[in-house]
Amino acid sequence: MEFKRINQLPPYVFNIVNEMKVEFRRRGEDIIDLGMGNPDLPTPPPIVEKLVEAARNPRNHRYSASKGLPKLREAICSWYMRHYGVSLNPENEAVVTIGSKEGIAHLALATIDRGDKVLVPNPTYPIHAFSFAMAGADLCHFPMHPDRNLWEDFMESFERMGGAPKAVLVCYPHNPTTLTVEDGFFEKLVALAHERNFFVIHDLAYADITFGGYKAPSFLSVPGAREIGAEFFTLSKSYNMPGWRVGFLVGNRDIVGALTRLKSYLDYGMFQPIQIASILALNQMDAVPRQIASVYEKRCKVLVEGLNRGGWAVTMPKGSMFLWARIPMSHRQIGSLEFAKLLMSEAQVGVSPGIGFGSEGDSYVRFALVENENRIRQATMNIKRFLARTDRMEMGGIG
Repeated sequence: MEFKRINQLPPYVFNIVNEMKVEFRRRGEDIIDLGMGNPDLPTPPPIVEKLVEAARNPRNHRYSASKGLPKLREAICSWYMRHYGVSLNPENEAVVTIGSKEGIAHLALATIDRGDKVLVPNPTYPIHAFSFAMAGADLCHFPMHPDRNLWEDFMESFERMGGAPKAVLVCYPHNPTTLTVEDGFFEKLVALAHERNFFVIHDLAYADITFGGYKAPSFLSVPGAREIGAEFFTLSKSYNMPGWRVGFLVGNRDIVGALTRLKSYLDYGMFQPIQIASILALNQMDAVPRQIASVYEKRCKVLVEGLNRGGWAVTMPKGSMFLWARIPMSHRQIGSLEFAKLLMSEAQVGVSPGIGFGSEGDSYVRFALVENENRIRQATMNIKRFLARTDRMEMGGIG
């Protein structure tokens, strides 16, 4: 059978590394998996207890509302006011999604017509690009490089398109590059969107996972943003609820309304006890995200210090649950997929190859901070030994 939309999607590069990990573990090898960004910490007990309590009530076993319970949407808007001073109407400026990944994919389907131009980062989290590609968009890219000016690169790509896009997607703190911005970036983006008549989607998945006193800004806190854009958030990282699949979109009522209407045809929302537990998280657990961020910050420092001691020069990011590391010069020519395979086989460490996030990522690999500090120390020692062995081999070959 022929399925044209599916055939347009490239092979999922991460599956190659994941299959290697499964095979190595089957053989009894201890692989330290820093590949997938799958939080390992448990969901806070009060959230779990609220879920269990709500699940025991038969009234919560019925269909829910596709756009989310009214009290959950009220909690979302209250959360935005407390965190960012942004006032939102829970009736038409907020919609609950089954994780932000589902929301992004369905928003693309709801708002993009075949042939519309959409500008997205490269590299980036795959759904940022492929949601629009599957909707039939003409994708354009702006590069994300740690050592260059983000706005200048964005504007160069924007002008090269030969006409304004229908939509621009951004994500800060960014996955995978960990790049961050200040309010000034969003101010310029909002002004440009008003001038050139496109809408903006900002993925704020890592809003709370920030280090060293940095606070990630909300796109919606910029004056004029709500007239031309909307913002996604997810409870997956901030509240250690990845498997619960709770996200939401807030902002411009036309954009939110498009997704709300499409979802009304596609689903009845998530299991109601999950929504009830999420209300508790948003309303009563503001201290939890900082505690979680502290854990990731400590892990990241261990990873950065260990890699630097091993001769792999990396710098500490300001946010996200990742480290985006440029492949050492001695191995850069083989590309990120082959290097990730080498790390798996020679150092017993799993990472994500940068090419899986886009062509601009092929000189990098991504470490996810999803193992405890001791395991991360072990990973850096394994990598140090691997790099030392390969350096000796190269020197021997030269001699």
